[in-house]
Amino acid sequence: LNNVNPRDLWETYLPAFKSLVQEADVRQVMCAYQRLDDEPCCGNTRLLQTILREDWGFKHIVVSDCGAVTDFFTSHKTSSDAVHASARAVLAGTDVECVWQGYAYEKLPEAVAKGLITEKEVDSHLLKVLIGRFDLGDFDDNKLVPWASIPMSIVNNAEHRKLALDMALESMTLLQNKNNILPLKKLGKKIAVIGPNADNEPMLWGNYNGKPVRTISILNGISSKVGANNVLYDKACDAVENKVTQSYFSKATAGGKQGFKATYWNEPERKGTVVTTTQISNPFKITTAGDHEFASGVKLTGFSALYETDFTAPETEEIVFKAGATGYFELFVNGKSLARYNNWRTLPSRITYNVEKGKTYKIEIRYGQLNNWQANLEFDFGKELDIDFTALINKLKGIDQVIFVGGLSTLLEGEEMPVNYPGFKGGDRTDIELPLVQRNCLKALKAAGKKVIFVNCSGSAIGMVPETESTDAILQAWYGGESGGQAVADVLFGDYNPSGKLPVTFYRDSTQLPDFEEYSMKGRTYRYMTAAPLFQFGYGLSYTSFYIGSARLNKSAIKKGESISITIPVTNTGKRSGTEIVQVYVRKVNDTGGPVKTLKGFKRTTLAAGESKEAVIQLQPTSFEFYDARQLKMDVTPGEYELWYGNSSSDKDLKMIKLSIQ
Repeated sequence: LNNVNPRDLWETYLPAFKSLVQEADVRQVMCAYQRLDDEPCCGNTRLLQTILREDWGFKHIVVSDCGAVTDFFTSHKTSSDAVHASARAVLAGTDVECVWQGYAYEKLPEAVAKGLITEKEVDSHLLKVLIGRFDLGDFDDNKLVPWASIPMSIVNNAEHRKLALDMALESMTLLQNKNNILPLKKLGKKIAVIGPNADNEPMLWGNYNGKPVRTISILNGISSKVGANNVLYDKACDAVENKVTQSYFSKATAGGKQGFKATYWNEPERKGTVVTTTQISNPFKITTAGDHEFASGVKLTGFSALYETDFTAPETEEIVFKAGATGYFELFVNGKSLARYNNWRTLPSRITYNVEKGKTYKIEIRYGQLNNWQANLEFDFGKELDIDFTALINKLKGIDQVIFVGGLSTLLEGEEMPVNYPGFKGGDRTDIELPLVQRNCLKALKAAGKKVIFVNCSGSAIGMVPETESTDAILQAWYGGESGGQAVADVLFGDYNPSGKLPVTFYRDSTQLPDFEEYSMKGRTYRYMTAAPLFQFGYGLSYTSFYIGSARLNKSAIKKGESISITIPVTNTGKRSGTEIVQVYVRKVNDTGGPVKTLKGFKRTTLAAGESKEAVIQLQPTSFEFYDARQLKMDVTPGEYELWYGNSSSDKDLKMIKLSIQ
């Protein structure tokens, strides 16, 4: 990146890091993979020394993103080898290298010998690492370290379970509620709970996650409200596949037997003595989870495998291979590699291949357990058939209300993933629409006259313009964690009044998004958008209503460096208690090229029906900092400022009061 506007860098990209360093006092900062102004971030002296340490006063550890130093000489080509890359990274301020294997920092003694870096310089960075470890008590007797004596009974205790539920509840964001269909009645007719995320516990965990002791799925949460006998469940469709696969696994043979021949070695390269050979007659779902062996005598780590079969095509057609693996995976047909990846978690992949009737194809899968990753392998193949929702609609006869739990999952969106489906590529989105198969299912439900409550689970904004027509209510449930299913049910059935507000803009569709390879903020997010999105930043409905009165400031004019207090009257004008999140946005008047508005403060205000309160929000001096092109830095400059306050970032939901800074 060589063309990041200084204003965008200082006003948009850096403030979150500055806040974490100066206000949260974080002890580690991670430098990223990419280059900024021709320097890889982990070798960027401006970022790691001038800004982070000198300007912001950070005194602790900088760690590389995993493999970022290796990238200096393998992809960026800014260093010739590991010796030069390691010296460059340390000199720039990267104290610790994270990488799976092949540590560049192992070459630091050679870099010292070449005069690329001094031993004294290396020691200064080692000192930061040792101080961090001393602070953690790594070298102390456990009796002296408070957290070393925390008993296992603290794990998943009642207080922690309550915290998990409270967090999930506060994140629930109601986006649509036609004719107040929500909350649902607990005592009534049978309801249907359908969709790919309804009974999906891992989806709730997000990614980069631990595994909870217990997880409440959305299906189980809803069943706890009305009783399992009053719930009809059906997955209805896949999250993204708009076809179903008719398996051809039974048509494959190896050695005259149905299925695949499996050969295992207790070493990673499929060499040496074979441990065992087995026959697999059903689609693969093999894992070492729970200390299960792939086959008798096969170790849990450091093993490899070869799976072989012959398949004679019954028709001339396109077939599809469905695979997912944690570890090394490679698929061959007739000796040609069709897919290969090393992955630390199991993700779905879809590989198409054209076959001719009567012709025999040799299918081969090579697998290897890697690093400390828990081995897992899934595989099937066959032909795809179009999905028909007729059977589903027939199954739902006599049921009026349908809760459809869909959206995405961390098998589709995340970091560097071997996923390639319409709308998804490598963990990124190629468009932001709800996957077509779910969209079509919702349309079929509406055409059948059902009242549809759409629970959307995702970690990102989804384009849902058609869903505002095909559904009666939309609840944005994110990835709610171990108690996410309980939180969804509490909201749907009125045991909790939703108060969540969108922390990101939900665009109408991808046409409202500038190119993501362009880092200019122009037209991007609520701060610079002029067009109306589908659901604006800060938006979220409640089961009650609120009126926000006219605010007052404790001062109409302040000097640079002073804070200000804004008092905002809030009244619950509905019939039940609820929480409103009052928001304050700041705009600098006559600031050419500046943001339309920027959130600078908010406050949760809980009120009983008919109750009025005053929300008091303190705005610190930094709330009025904007980039000053004359000084080439962030600063509070004299002039007029507008303070917009209300319950979302939309102009129609905001009122304005002016402030002068002298």
